Amino acid sequence: MDIEQKQAELIDHFVNQASTLKGSALGSLVAEATSHPSLFAFSEILAVPTLVELEETGNSVHLDVLRLFAHGTWSDFKRNAERLPQLSPEQTLKLKQLTVLTLAETNKVLPYDQLMQELDVTNVRELEDFLINECMYAGIVRGKLDQLRRCFEVQFAAGRDLRPGQLGTMIQTLSSWLATSDNLLVSIQDKIKWADTVSDLDRKHKKDVEDKVEEVKKSLSLKLQTVSRPTLSSEGMRRSSLNLVE
Repeated sequence: MDIEQKQAELIDHFVNQASTLKGSALGSLVAEATSHPSLFAFSEILAVPTLVELEETGNSVHLDVLRLFAHGTWSDFKRNAERLPQLSPEQTLKLKQLTVLTLAETNKVLPYDQLMQELDVTNVRELEDFLINECMYAGIVRGKLDQLRRCFEVQFAAGRDLRPGQLGTMIQTLSSWLATSDNLLVSIQDKIKWADTVSDLDRKHKKDVEDKVEEVKKSLSLKLQTVSRPTLSSEGMRRSSLNLVE
């Protein structure tokens, strides 16, 4: 089963469960969802009405935890640790995996020093083990570890849930890309037309040259025929005249 299909099935599972629970009972569901090793998307669970109703209640911390895993990073957790529950080892691992995905959204070359700081990793060996075993083997990123340059070159990274307001920015970016693509297409079409025109001119010029060559050949042929035609010598003409007189 591929990652996308498994994600979809897990999301449906947790959405259906959340719809049947209320209040503090949602706490265990949030903990289970954010600990699951194969779940990396949470926006649909966040949108379940029973979870939305936790806002500004005594159980709103469960909603905050889910938002953290939907949009936040390990650094965000550390900044807000005082008002959030302690994370389990599974949740800590998941949040660090999600942190790598967030970093890969904007940079395809991630320096080891930046990764170690963001993930609270103390040495390169530990960092590379984490990237290989917990990220690449999990299928959420693909890339190359460059020990010489001390960086991780990202070739692919799974997308995270859209943050509030991010959709508008994404639409603007795609619109800009579309406009650029349209301009590029027009430029390519213009170059094709220019190439066709040049090709037609070249063909016409080639034909004109070939026609002139043929004319020159015909002219030379006629001149050669005229020069090679047999003519009477002076003696021959005299003899011919005598024969006529006799």
